Amino acid sequence: MKPINITDGNFEQEVIKSDKPVLIDFWAVWCGPCRMVAPIVEELATEYDGKIKFGKLDVDENQQTTIKYGVRSIPTLLIFKDGKLIDTIIGAIPKNQIVHRLKAAI
Repeated sequence: MKPINITDGNFEQEVIKSDKPVLIDFWAVWCGPCRMVAPIVEELATEYDGKIKFGKLDVDENQQTTIKYGVRSIPTLLIFKDGKLIDTIIGAIPKNQIVHRLKAAI
């Protein structure tokens, strides 16, 4: 299962109205640490398929949502549950730390 592409246009439907927790990877093409986090997010999307929805949001193309949630540094992972932001992870951290934070959302 690949992470879905989240945009300013589909954010409300895919994230806020989701019946599952959602992890969004805020990233950019030019961001080196983002390339380290991307494979972890893809692995987790497969491992947690059906339990958690995973998405990627390009900060250069979707500035409205990036600004709304105060994302100033990338990569930033935001975890939503029941339409509310419940956790923020800033920077490239190991997979086991992301998993630990995700378990709180399930």
